[in-house]
Amino acid sequence: MKLAQALGANALADKDPLPPDLRERLLARDPLFVASHWVLFAVAVGGVVVALATVRPWGRRLPRRALLVAAWTAGVLMIVRAFGPVGYGFVGDTLVLTGVSAPPPGHAEVARELARWDLLLWSPFFLLWGLSWTAAARRFGRRT
Repeated sequence: MKLAQALGANALADKDPLPPDLRERLLARDPLFVASHWVLFAVAVGGVVVALATVRPWGRRLPRRALLVAAWTAGVLMIVRAFGPVGYGFVGDTLVLTGVSAPPPGHAEVARELARWDLLLWSPFFLLWGLSWTAAARRFGRRT
């Protein structure tokens, strides 16, 4: 998705849970956001290489400790993102949707819409992704 957005597509860009000013810059294709999509695409490619290295024979030639640290770190960060102590995720979205946490003034409806999208799409995705990373790390760590 980040590659598509870097190349000019708006695939789910309007559903990205960002503060209103950043969301407008994203949708306007601000050069900083375009560059960040390219960086995130490169990080994703690196993540694919690390994930494959945990299950493919050629991965045994790479430093084991570095692969374990990368896999565990990715998994834990994604699970933390899914639950939302950083403001998004199951906790943050539920607080916004129940009215416990007040959205930014003038952007309440957009904040609620983004919280619904995050609660139903992004947070479950990050949870599943994080659980997959931690399962891969655990399995890789047990291999001799």
